Order: sequence, then structure tokens, then C-alpha cells
Amino acid sequence: MRCQTAVAATLLASLLAACAGGRTSGSGRPDPTVADLLAGVLPADALLLGEQHDAPDHPRWQHAAVAALAAQGRLAALALEMAPAGTSTAGLAPDADDPAVQAALRWDARAWPWSRYGPVVMTAVRAGVPVLGANLPQEGNRNAMLNIALDDHLTPGMWQKQQKSIREGHCGLLPEARIVPMTRVQIARDAAMAATVLSARQPGRTVLLIAGNQHVDRTMGVPTHLGAAIAARSVALRPAGMAAPAVDKVWATAAVPAVDHCAALRRQWGSNAASPR
Repeated sequence: MRCQTAVAATLLASLLAACAGGRTSGSGRPDPTVADLLAGVLPADALLLGEQHDAPDHPRWQHAAVAALAAQGRLAALALEMAPAGTSTAGLAPDADDPAVQAALRWDARAWPWSRYGPVVMTAVRAGVPVLGANLPQEGNRNAMLNIALDDHLTPGMWQKQQKSIREGHCGLLPEARIVPMTRVQIARDAAMAATVLSARQPGRTVLLIAGNQHVDRTMGVPTHLGAAIAARSVALRPAGMAAPAVDKVWATAAVPAVDHCAALRRQWGSNAASPR
């Protein structure tokens, strides 16, 4: 154990020194802007950090947040939407290689490019911090679709808003009969992430959840499953010009290039359906 701790400390020091270039201070500390922003939302038992999945600079913000919390000894765990609940790197040494970490997390690189998320994950691993899969496993989707109890979790207004988000998020291509089942899946995913966060909390430290911005929305996302038993703060990384979800703080980030995701989805699904209005 003492040996592993020494390895973690050495690797973390190297990581933070590497962070000194470009967007970080010359002292070798993580990006002071992110460190200052963290100070504005902590202490908290959990920090729910939302991203836009195609924003190219969001991993830099995540990397700086993980490095800052780990360097301060405040990071209890890194939880991820990008891996299924029940997976963990807790059994790995801080010097574990990328393939071992991917295997431990049952990582699906087709859905979540390792080139984007790997450096953030490995930052936590090198610091000796457990990385936890938090999303609903794929095999749980069918049960969630049929679980009518999920229909009553949100307020009626938020239930309708979540359905609207599912409809528009799939560019109007989903048959209407699938909207409610897919909304249930979204709620079940939020519940799974909340359960992972709750299971990892430690007194005086912070569990960091990285997920899509909609999942950290306080009115219909993960926070609705956490209750009052845990002090959680919700932050959205919002590209310039984009709308923000209902969160405690918004961290403005660089604009993203315009991409017609609906056109790509139509090509993928082979559909000629019209775009949502």
C-alpha cells in the first residue's frame, strides 16, 4: 500500500507539472481558472460536471478539475456517464495501462472515444483515485422502458419537458410510441448515476460525476434522485451561444463548430423524416 501511494504521488506530481504548459500557470498547478471556479462551488459531497459531448475543449476543463481535486486530496472518486454502473478501477494500481483501465470499465470506444475521455480517466487512475462507471448498463434498458413507476418521478411539467428533449434529441426520427419508453430510460440512467455517486461519497471529500449537460439539470436530471441526504452542486460547461440547463453554476467555454447532427442521424438510420420543429 505504501509503495502504491508513493507511485501515485510521483505520477500525480508529473501530471501536474505537465499541466503547466499552455493553459496552466508556470508553477505547475492545474489551470488556475478552473481551480478558482472550483473554489466557488466547493465544498460539496458531490460535484456534477456537465459537458456537451462534441465540445472539443471540455476534456481540458475536466482534466483540470480532476487534477486540482486530486492534488488537494479532495477527490473521493471520479464517476462517469461513459461507463456502465458496477464497473470500477478500484482494483488497479496507479500505474495500470490504458487497456487494463478500459477493460475494468467495460469501455465502449465506439460510443465514447478513448482519445477524448482516456486522458481524464487516466489522470484519476494515476492519482490513485477510483474511477467508477455510473450509467445504466445496456442490459437494463428494456426493464427501464417497461417500468411505469418511472413516469411519476418528475413533476408533470418536467416529465413533459423530458419527453420533448428526447423527441428533439433524436431529431423527430423516433416513432411517437417510443418517446415514453425512451424517457423512462433517461430517468433510469439518471437514477443509476445518482446511486453511484451516493455509494462513493466520503466525509470531507468530493465525488466528481462527469456526464452530459442534461443529466446534471437540477430539475429533471441526477440531482432529482439525490435528495437532501447529500450536498451536491451542479455545474454545466456551456459552449458560447448555447442554452444552459438548470444548474447551480455555468462555466462558459469556447464555441463549437456548427454541425448538422440531425442530417448525420438521418443518414445513419436511413430515414427521410423531417427535422423537429
